[in-house]
Amino acid sequence: MEVYIPSFRHEDSDLERGYTVFKIEVLMNGRKHFVEKRYSEFHALHKKLKKCIKTPEIPSKHVRNWVPKVLEQRRQGLETYLQAVILENEELPKLFLDFLNVRHLPSLPKAESCGSFDETESEESSKLSHQPVLLFLGDPYVLPAASAYFELEKRRDKDFPNVVIEGVLHGIFYSHLQPR
Repeated sequence: MEVYIPSFRHEDSDLERGYTVFKIEVLMNGRKHFVEKRYSEFHALHKKLKKCIKTPEIPSKHVRNWVPKVLEQRRQGLETYLQAVILENEELPKLFLDFLNVRHLPSLPKAESCGSFDETESEESSKLSHQPVLLFLGDPYVLPAASAYFELEKRRDKDFPNVVIEGVLHGIFYSHLQPR
């Protein structure tokens, strides 16, 4: 995983004083996406991360002025911070991955103990596996029913027998007839 902060921008707000938004570029497995975060979000991440992993220093919370040169230094500092978290930690906490909107990584032991911004599935839990559930020895619409239960079902629903129930019951009670 590679992380860069190529730019920042000033955002004006009617409800509060203006603020700076940092654009984070995340490169992973040949894919690139962008996430925008305010410094306050970086600071909140840092406070949570330092409870469960070794963290580098984060740039100062208080910037006395909004001079572009000072903001550029903060941008560089935040970029260095993110890169150092990646380099210094063999296993990245789920909290950190959530911050960068990275999904579907294998579940990591540290990730579980560190908490998260929101709940996401790990790659292993999102993989689908296929196992055969039903086996029909012939066409269930053509074969006569093999038990009294099937006869009751056919009387109740003559047009369309319940193929799923018939298949499951056939698999359970007549498994000795299945090919080996």
